Amino acid sequence: MNTQVSTPSSPEEIKDLVRRKYAEIAQQDKDTNASSCCGAGGCSTEVYNIMTDDYTGTKGYAADADLGLGCGLPVEFAGIKPGDTVLDLGSGAGNDCFVARAETGEDGRVIGVDFTPEMIAKAKANATVLGFQNVEFRQGDIEALPVSSNMVDVVVSNCVLNLVPDKRKALSEVLRVLKPDGHFSISDVVLQGELPAKIQSSAELYAGCVSGALQESEYLGIINELGFMDVVIQKRKPIIVPDDILIQHMSAEEIEAYKASGVGIFSITVSAAKKAGAENLSKPADHGEAAPLIALTELKADDAGSCGCGPGNTCS
Repeated sequence: MNTQVSTPSSPEEIKDLVRRKYAEIAQQDKDTNASSCCGAGGCSTEVYNIMTDDYTGTKGYAADADLGLGCGLPVEFAGIKPGDTVLDLGSGAGNDCFVARAETGEDGRVIGVDFTPEMIAKAKANATVLGFQNVEFRQGDIEALPVSSNMVDVVVSNCVLNLVPDKRKALSEVLRVLKPDGHFSISDVVLQGELPAKIQSSAELYAGCVSGALQESEYLGIINELGFMDVVIQKRKPIIVPDDILIQHMSAEEIEAYKASGVGIFSITVSAAKKAGAENLSKPADHGEAAPLIALTELKADDAGSCGCGPGNTCS
């Protein structure tokens, strides 16, 4: 899958590209996904995992549902309580849903939303094998969630929103579906500084979780502007893109200049809450008015990580 694809130029083209990529990923075995960038193909021979965190030993982990497609462990920081209703955005084969189900228990409810039919089918099959009656999967668009307003206690997502064309709209949907005092825990890929154009324009790297990422300041700004409270970066790790990936898109001289530029790609896990009485805050902030800024606290930063292909890596 190293064939170059023209850069998607519209939201619908982006969605179509991602949908096709993840339909293919859903039909690959885990070993194939683990040797590729987010299952997209042509990954590194220098490192095994580019973005992933290891789920092994995590309560509720189901290996068959782990396609190797995530950049964090959002449930680790989600504060899920027994009986909670949990929503997973871009649920893939169900990995984070099943981990969340272990926290919410039999009295809770877990809903996974994904817009790739092949992923939904795979997730439903995994839930059937596991015998879970309180985990369901719905096909839908994160920018228009098939979920009622004010019904979810906790939203989680793992390396997904970076692939959504309208991130403000997606996060406004998170605000809409959360109950007052509900909260989210989202792992995602962000940038610090501008990526070289040859990486930014690569459709292959886009589906591999990098080129669709926002600047970290813009990402956090959207969360603040929408009115979320208690915004916290729970975890941050740098993503080091190996040379054997970069050389496919850049010359050796360009790679050295890129490394010296200070530009960075990071996986972050962010949490934030919907304040009580915010039922009417389900629409994006009016750009004609100054949105309130909310204090940001950073709790934890990891040492250098690797940019990743293997188990746990979810862009879908």
